[in-house]
Amino acid sequence: MSRSLIVLPDDSAAPILAAIESARRTLRIKMFVFSDARLASGLIAAARRKVKVRVMLNRARRRGEQDNERIRRVLEHGGVAVRDANPAFAVTHEKSMVVDDSIAVVQSLNWATRNLTQTRDYAVVTHRRSEVAEIADAFDADWRRRPFQPRDGSDLIWCPGPGRAHLCRFIDEARHRLFVQNERYQDIQVIERLVRAARRGVKVSIMARPPHTLKSDQIVDGVAGLRLLDDVGIEIRRLGHLKLHGKMMVADGAAAIVGSINFAPGSLDGRRELAIEVRAPAVVARLDQVARHDWADGHRLDLSDEGVRADLDGRVEGAEARLGLENRDWR
Repeated sequence: MSRSLIVLPDDSAAPILAAIESARRTLRIKMFVFSDARLASGLIAAARRKVKVRVMLNRARRRGEQDNERIRRVLEHGGVAVRDANPAFAVTHEKSMVVDDSIAVVQSLNWATRNLTQTRDYAVVTHRRSEVAEIADAFDADWRRRPFQPRDGSDLIWCPGPGRAHLCRFIDEARHRLFVQNERYQDIQVIERLVRAARRGVKVSIMARPPHTLKSDQIVDGVAGLRLLDDVGIEIRRLGHLKLHGKMMVADGAAAIVGSINFAPGSLDGRRELAIEVRAPAVVARLDQVARHDWADGHRLDLSDEGVRADLDGRVEGAEARLGLENRDWR
């Protein structure tokens, strides 16, 4: 099997830990947020058995928060080589691992305990040599602060670069049913493609996080994107039993995309991001099954003026005014 799937929290951290424990020569890890002690211990144990372990961590979020300093000290003390992500990108949001140049893991999840236990997240494991080599090449280029050029015709989706075009093409090719899970819907080109899919008769089912979960500077575009989709009759739901963090699409039960990319201009144009398109029947079938389960278990988002105001009330200061929802007659 050239590709397999990990679904969180259902599958737990066990498959990731097993991949780390299988390493005999090299481990390359690129991560946005890393805090889980079990995974850190696994990397330290690998380093102690003489595996060459390199970890690249995002230095800071765009607002300056540094999430990874504690884990950096732990890893370095345990003999793991740690480096800040490539400063050519304001943020490195990619979450990937390469084991012994033979296995690569493309993830939506951070290596944070909450993403292993509390959020809907995904990872695709690939044994395809070309994909493993491409992810390893990108890691080495970022480690050495050198340019990286994605391979033509690859199923890997890189940002910045050809990522937006690949995502839009995937949406354009859907014919009957499209399940979408993403935290943010802010990029106008992606939104346009979703609208066009619905207009040509595709049943588009979108899962998103409620408006109040958006950061203050994302609230206007984030709510507007959801309301545009709602206005053309696309149903939008939130998860019923978990927090949504995964970024995933399934088209017609035949193809899927999993990775780190939010549907936002910052993700598509300025951040180091990685996703992968898959058509392996077992992987797509399970993603389709999870998407249908989450959809049935979800709750429709009320994106009317009243619904948005109620969702934001007391949660995001000044949001109603920024969205033009204050001083309305709600009768």
